[in-house]
Amino acid sequence: MSKVKYYYDSETLSYQKIERKKGRRLGIALLSLVAIFLAAFILLVVYLNLPQIQTPKEKALKRELTNMQLQYGMLNRKMDQIQDVLGNIEDRDNNIYRLYFESNPIPEEQRRAGFGGVNRYRNLEGYDNSKLIMETTQRMDILTKQIVVQSRSLDEIAELAKEKEQLLSAIPAIQPVRNENLKRIASGFGWRNDPFTKVKKFHYGMDFTAPRGTPVYATGDGRIERADNRATGYGNHIRLDHGYGYTSLYAHLYKYNVRVGQRVKRGDVIGFVGSTGRSEAPHLHYEIYKDGERINPINFYYGNLSPEEFDQVLQQAQQENQSLD
Repeated sequence: MSKVKYYYDSETLSYQKIERKKGRRLGIALLSLVAIFLAAFILLVVYLNLPQIQTPKEKALKRELTNMQLQYGMLNRKMDQIQDVLGNIEDRDNNIYRLYFESNPIPEEQRRAGFGGVNRYRNLEGYDNSKLIMETTQRMDILTKQIVVQSRSLDEIAELAKEKEQLLSAIPAIQPVRNENLKRIASGFGWRNDPFTKVKKFHYGMDFTAPRGTPVYATGDGRIERADNRATGYGNHIRLDHGYGYTSLYAHLYKYNVRVGQRVKRGDVIGFVGSTGRSEAPHLHYEIYKDGERINPINFYYGNLSPEEFDQVLQQAQQENQSLD
């Protein structure tokens, strides 16, 4: 209930009641309403144009968000550097290491393959920086996969290198009789006159003339497969299994220096020159087999002959003379 107000009338020397006019009341109400709207508009303009007032907690969260964005940016730059280094390793892996060890390069699509199927990053959606976080996480996952692929490739290369080393040690690569003990190369691989029938016959090895008892050396690492005289014409002979499809044979020996099943290294003395079996004079008949086929031994002396010595051996081996067995 509104209060009744009075005013003092000096003429009548009495208090008179103040009567409010209805139009004035309406004007005051309208004026008040306009003032309220004007004040609200001014406050809205101020709110939209001035920096938002933040609480200390909101300020701390904003700093953390800015720092996170900075950290993600640094992380992406580091991943760029890692990607460059990894790309260099992948290039060498495909074009040097795998090429040297005769292994197929890893396809680019296998190295760069992403992750198909379900959305792996659904739990990262719905945030202010979801795109940045999802892209960085995806890059990290792909980079991790590339590193795993490269790591497995290097493991494979290490195994290939180990096998390559074993292969190089196993392949017959030296002359079975040293030059200082060698009188001459009596016959090479090819058609030669048989010393007994005097007709041309294919000679499947090389004959090294040397005094009886001259050491005979294993031409590569391997296991003694045979050491007996139960093969026609070879007399006392040794078969050395090198693995990888290679076998070497040493025939007409005076005696053995090994036993069946024994493992030997290149350069070990395995027997001594003799003239047993179908032989005309003391010499070593030497053969090499690859996958069961006899091949020319002249191509396997790179391990202990100089170029000049090899040329001399090659000239002697090509002479179509008479063999000694």
